[in-house]
Amino acid sequence: MTPTILFYILIAILLVNFIIDKILDSLNTKHFDDAIPSELADVYEKEEYEKSQAYKKTNARFSNLTSLFSLLLTLGFFFFDGFKFVDELARSYTQNSILITLIFFGIIMIGSDLINTPFTYYKTFVIEEEFGFNKTTKKTFVLDKMKGLLMTVVLGGGILALIVWFYQFAGNQFWIYAWVLVAVFSVFMNMFYSKLIVPLFNKQKPLENGELKTAIQNYAKTVGFELNNIFVIDGSKRSTKANAYFSGFGKQKRITLYDTLINDLETDEIVAVLAHEVGHYKRKHIVFNLSSSILLTGFTLWLLSLFVSLPIFSEALGVAIPSFHIGLIAFGILYSPISEITGLFMNIMSRKFEYQADNYAKETFAAEPLITSLKKLSKNSLSNLTPHAAYVFMHYSHPTLLQRVRNLNKK
Repeated sequence: MTPTILFYILIAILLVNFIIDKILDSLNTKHFDDAIPSELADVYEKEEYEKSQAYKKTNARFSNLTSLFSLLLTLGFFFFDGFKFVDELARSYTQNSILITLIFFGIIMIGSDLINTPFTYYKTFVIEEEFGFNKTTKKTFVLDKMKGLLMTVVLGGGILALIVWFYQFAGNQFWIYAWVLVAVFSVFMNMFYSKLIVPLFNKQKPLENGELKTAIQNYAKTVGFELNNIFVIDGSKRSTKANAYFSGFGKQKRITLYDTLINDLETDEIVAVLAHEVGHYKRKHIVFNLSSSILLTGFTLWLLSLFVSLPIFSEALGVAIPSFHIGLIAFGILYSPISEITGLFMNIMSRKFEYQADNYAKETFAAEPLITSLKKLSKNSLSNLTPHAAYVFMHYSHPTLLQRVRNLNKK
């Protein structure tokens, strides 16, 4: 295979991925105006449903615009030797391989962020604002950007520098060291993300004593679930949309409730949502997901070790000097079809786990408050109640609301 052939294979992968995504988007869009299933007839009033349809259509048009812009920008970078230009720019500052890699990805990351910021701003302050979701101030928007950039530099840059260092001294066996590093980091972040990262962006406080806390603690006792850490996060500082999540293991495990969730739902509905989250823990879903992620990372790094040093990878992108960072770019695109397949598998498992967690909540608490909570959360986020089956199969990590309601109503 010649570098030219590999170049056009990379272009073909980018185009095929885009076309498949647009076909799925088009199929999904055609179902926006479908009649609401009878089981979900109580989710929206007529005006609310019209608002949800407008929200979906607005987001679909915006997504088409941004994805097309991103594709054209990426193709332009390929055809006009963008990678060669950035590589030469990085090499003009230093000859150290680690620093070259960091500068290379730093330029691409900062450039990409600058280009995408107007789109993010428009999405936040125009679309989300128009439909009543946005609570983010411009100050918070800027601070989030700065904090996110700093985290990427410190954490992402640190991990990338270590991986390149492993590559320098271990050659093609670098993947073993990189795998251990990523695995340890993944476990550490799962344990302490809520303590170390979340406070950089949000305020968290223990749930106050009262009816809700008592109800949660009573439920936890009935299922033998030790829960001392229940926190409320100020999600309302950015959006009206609600959420809850579970994190950590052992003594570090905690439930985090968005303040918007507490405002939107009744006490028994919140306990039902929490019972669902406990179900994930009891059914070992968190362990499975973490283990699967670590194993998949090892497989990906092993594949990377087989190809990253091949000169043809760098030559295909117009760079004469074989480089780890250029090889990583080419490999990432070539790996994307495999990533789609593994992503499909993980989505299938995730949807299965959601059913199991719903069933756990049904068996240990009650089905009806979980159903009403899911309907309220869908209504308050203007969710799509009639997605196309193919779109759900490819993109959804959760079953649709209709599927979950039908499952919960089974006797």
